[in-house]
Amino acid sequence: MSGMATKRSSKTSYECTECGYVLSKWMGRCPSCGEWGTLEERRPAAASAAGSRSGSRHLAGATSDALPVTEIDPQIANHIPTGSAELDRVLGGGIVPGSAVLLAGEPGVGKSTLLLEVSANWAKANRSVLIITAEESVGQVRHRAERTNALSEKLYIAAEHDLEQALHHVDTVKPELIIVDSLQTMNATGVEGVPGGVTQTRAVTSTLTTLAKQSGTPVLAVGHVTKDGNVAGPRTIEHLVDVVLHFEGDQHSSLRFLRGIKNRFGPTEEVGCFEQTAEGIKEVTDPSGLFLNHRTESVTGTAVTVKMDGRRALVGEIQTLAVETEQGNPKRFVTGIESGRVSMMLAVLAQRCGMQLGRREVYAATVGGMRISEPAADLALGLALASTAEDEPLPLGLCAMGEVGLGGEVRRIPEINQRLSEAARLGMKHAIIPAGTRPSVPKGLEVHQVKNIGQALGVVRRLREG
Repeated sequence: MSGMATKRSSKTSYECTECGYVLSKWMGRCPSCGEWGTLEERRPAAASAAGSRSGSRHLAGATSDALPVTEIDPQIANHIPTGSAELDRVLGGGIVPGSAVLLAGEPGVGKSTLLLEVSANWAKANRSVLIITAEESVGQVRHRAERTNALSEKLYIAAEHDLEQALHHVDTVKPELIIVDSLQTMNATGVEGVPGGVTQTRAVTSTLTTLAKQSGTPVLAVGHVTKDGNVAGPRTIEHLVDVVLHFEGDQHSSLRFLRGIKNRFGPTEEVGCFEQTAEGIKEVTDPSGLFLNHRTESVTGTAVTVKMDGRRALVGEIQTLAVETEQGNPKRFVTGIESGRVSMMLAVLAQRCGMQLGRREVYAATVGGMRISEPAADLALGLALASTAEDEPLPLGLCAMGEVGLGGEVRRIPEINQRLSEAARLGMKHAIIPAGTRPSVPKGLEVHQVKNIGQALGVVRRLREG
């Protein structure tokens, strides 16, 4: 019996569907990622052999000779614009021929619709596109294409789950762009496991990446995400592809943000902004205006700041409200800001400025669903809370940016020039910033440098007086 057990264990292993960790025996919980019930049985030798066979009839033998770097045509790696300025911003100028791009996001966020928009733009530029859909029927894709004005004779659609058949469609159509929707629903023939499992997803991704490299045709593939926001499947699929993009948005907002997580051909700090409409996903070239209330008079408890989202400066508005309560433990209701920073600013105002809000229920929120996590918004948050405490609005056209320490000091922040330029572009007249910086002040904007939050409140009072 012991000999049989040894023989069986040498052939069988167990792989985690979440992180790809491999064990020689089954366990209820993966020791690597801590997830329960994610270990699946596999036979490495058979899976490896099958994986090498999957797609081999289409991809074998496509090798090239080694060349001196001076003889390689630099045009090969030039970016091709997608027709979407926001997507091109994140990609670094467009799609590189022969690249494999993974677009990940939660269900319903608009991944398929975004790629359909890209397909329509390419087709309108007289480039052929093949969409391989394993999640929808061709009729459903046709209906969405009609609704979003994406119909074109250059746009080909094939409903296919089998990877081998999908490669056959590629051979037949010979497209200039391939869309795969999605990685987790494609099935690699001969590879063990179910679609979406570790082995299957790795095999599908590897085959599509090889196809892109050997044919020079870019491949854009949709990927699902886990409850933690990570790409579903083994981590190796992110290493296999050239670009990883995350498409995200709040279910209560029409705004969508595209972020570059990995990019071999450009920066990863860029952010693209889109809006979900009845006509499809539309790009928002000036998102700052969405996060501001354009008022003609000031409102108590409101302050404007400028946050950095990647390399992009966005002007946002923070609103606060404090009400008396008879409860012994007043609550804090926070949306769009880290609750810990709200509590910290309340403590700083009480200790350093004598403004007591501890016995009131405090509400703090951002406008338009903006999420602010960087400390640079501390000063604006503090001024908004001070405005609530004094029941006096801040002057119109005032913005503030700076990190506030527990001693009330205002610390310097990065990208101050870019923040000031964006504030001036949206009509701000005054900006309170940390002392010790040497900013390039835009025309029409007056800058006030302060060392602590007390000085910032002094600037506010002087501006109120006129």
